[in-house]
Parts: sequence; C-alpha cells; structure tokens
Amino acid sequence: MRSASSELLLDTKQQQLRKKKLLELAAAKNQKRGTPRTFREKVWFYSTMSFAMIAVGSGSALLFLVPLYVDPAVSTLLADFDPEPVQCKTVRHEQLTGLYNCTWSSCREGCTSDMYNCSHIYVVYKTAGGGGGGGDSGGDIGDAGDDGRRGRGGGTGAGGYDNGRIYEREAVLLVNIKGCGYPPAVVCSNFTKAYGQVGFTFPCHYSRQNYTLTMVGYDKRQQYADIVHFFAVPFTICVITSIVLCVMHCDCQSTATASRPSEPSRSSAGHSHTEGFSDHSISTRVERLDEAMMEQSRALGEPSGL
Repeated sequence: MRSASSELLLDTKQQQLRKKKLLELAAAKNQKRGTPRTFREKVWFYSTMSFAMIAVGSGSALLFLVPLYVDPAVSTLLADFDPEPVQCKTVRHEQLTGLYNCTWSSCREGCTSDMYNCSHIYVVYKTAGGGGGGGDSGGDIGDAGDDGRRGRGGGTGAGGYDNGRIYEREAVLLVNIKGCGYPPAVVCSNFTKAYGQVGFTFPCHYSRQNYTLTMVGYDKRQQYADIVHFFAVPFTICVITSIVLCVMHCDCQSTATASRPSEPSRSSAGHSHTEGFSDHSISTRVERLDEAMMEQSRALGEPSGL
C-alpha cells in the first residue's frame, strides 16, 4: 500500500512538472512569436524576397523571349541580308491547302502550329554582277522550303542580264526570316493583300547567303537591339540577382555550418540527461523508497524485539 501510494505521489509530481514545463515552453513560444521584427530584419527579408522574384522572373522570361525574338534575330543576322534594298516584283502567288503542300509559307500567324493553309509569294529582283550569293551560280527555291518546285520559272540562275553586269533572280518573299509571327506585329492578311498582287513592285532585301530569300523590311541595328533587350538584359539581371542572393546568405550558411559541431554536443548532453533521468525513473525511485522504508521499519523494530 505504501509503495502504491508513493508511486501515485511520484506520478502526480511528474505530471505537475510536465505541465509546468509545457507552460514554460508555450509562454516562451508566444513571447518569441509576439516579438516584432527589427528594421534590419525586415529589410533583409524583403530584399531577399525581391531579389528571388526578380531572378525567377528574368529566368522565366528568357524561356519565352529566346524563341520569339532572339532566335529570329540571330537567324536574320546569319542570313546576311543586304542592307541596301533592291526592287522586287511579284511574279506569282499561290494559295495552297494541305499539310504536304504547306512545308513553308510567306506569312503565317503562329510559329508552332501545323500549317494546313499557306501562301507562297514569288518575286524577282535584279542585282549587280558578283552579288546575291555567288554571281551567276544557279540556285533553287527549295532552300526556303519549296515543295519540289526547284528552279521553276527559270529565274533562279542568270535569268537575264544587261551588259554582263545585272542579274535577275527569282526568290520567295517572307514576312521575316521565320515566315511567321504574332499580331499585331505580323498580320498575314494585310501582308498577303499588299504583296501578293502579281506585278506589284516594291523595295525588298535579299540574303547574300541564300539569294532565294527576300524580306520586305530589314534593319540590322534592330536585330542587335532585339538580342540585347530580350536576351542580354534579362540574362544579366538573372545572373546578378543570383549572385546577390548567394552573397547575402553566405554568412548565414557559414554561421550555420560553424554551429553544427556544437549541436551534437547539445543533443548528446540532452541524451545523457535523458539517460540520467531514465536511471532515476519512477520505478527505480519507488524501489529505493521501499528499501529505505523497510530499513527504517527494521531499525524501529529492533528495540521492540529487545
């Protein structure tokens, strides 16, 4: 009975100690939660969030800007269009239907979808001798994705020349190097209506790498500007913000690394404390208390025996 009562007493004390500890932890947590941030902590937090959002935004923007603007600009520069316009004359306009016939188009709205309706506009232009991709060397419209009509019309070679100096060539007309785009920059209905009329004469630019390609407008500086604005700027911003974030949190990481060796000592100390507490568990303390009570009863019983 005494051991049972002592065990109940110890259980009650342990419960009281646990409740007291829980109350202390809850009070400390509430006090920490209610502590307002300092100005430096606020600046640090909002700066980190701002740089992180800028880095993610600029990196995501590159995924859309590179295929839409950067790739066409690079391809246009590599095609090496003549900056000086020449006179182009529309000689043929074909409106085709079918996936097999529409391997290319002079203009289409949307660069990723399949083409079932396409517009082929052919023009002729005159260049001086030695220009337009190799003098009187023959060429074909198939370089631009023609559906097998290579050399049709007889204007792709040295179709005609005056005094051995002027060459007339046939080429395909494209709204841009990719032949596609998105409104409002590219509206194919207006483009086809304006340049698809047979006999219409207008200034155009031909490619000195592939003289079977022509475009209506060409501005070399604009192509460089597109590369700078849509690639160099967001890429630089992404790199700089990423470096700033690394520098900002470099001290935090080093501090955390330096404090890691001390953490096991704390955990080991807590573990040893738990082990020590297990040595003084309730059952052990009850047994020791019973032994002390028995010894005390024996000591009290000895005089009565005498």
